[in-house]
Amino acid sequence: MRRSRSTAHRVGTLVALGAVTAVLALAAGLLVSVAPADAAPKPTWDGVYSLKRFAASKTGTSLAARQREPDFSDNYTFTTECVRSRCFATVVGGPKPANPTLPQPPRYTWQNGSWVHRYSWQWDCWQGVGVPKVWRPARSVATYKPQSDGSLKGVWRTTIYGGPCRGTVVMNVAAYPVS
Repeated sequence: MRRSRSTAHRVGTLVALGAVTAVLALAAGLLVSVAPADAAPKPTWDGVYSLKRFAASKTGTSLAARQREPDFSDNYTFTTECVRSRCFATVVGGPKPANPTLPQPPRYTWQNGSWVHRYSWQWDCWQGVGVPKVWRPARSVATYKPQSDGSLKGVWRTTIYGGPCRGTVVMNVAAYPVS
C-alpha cells in the first residue's frame, strides 16, 4: 500500500509540475506575441509638403464662411519626433502667417491615425474694404489623415467666439509631398 501511495504521489507531482510548466509556457508565449508599443512603426510627417486650403468651398455658420475667397496653398517643411508613445510633427520651415496670433511653430500630434493640431488664436474678421478688422478669440482643430498615395487629407474647423464673424468655419485641407 505504501508503494502505491508513493507512486500516486509521484504521478500527482508530475501532473502538477506539468500544469505549472504549461502555464509558464503559455505566459511566455503571450509575452513574446504581444509586442511592446515601441516596436510598432512610428508615424512620420517629414519633408516638404504643399498645404492646400480649400477656401472656395468652405462652410459654416460664420459670416466668414460665406465670404468668397480662392483656394490657397504654401509649402512647409515638417519634421517628426516621437517621445515614448507620443509622436509630434512640427513645421520647421515655411512662410510666416499674416495673422500674428497664430501659435508658432505649428505642432501636430498623432492621434487615432491622424495628425491633429489644436490651437487658440484671434480671428481677424474682415468686413470689407475700408472697414477695420474685428479681432475675436477663436479655437481651431486641423486634422490630416495620411493617404496611400503619400498625401494627407482632412478638415480644418474653427469656432469664432463673438463679433460680427461669430460662428463656425469648416474647410477641407490637404497636404501633398513636394518632390
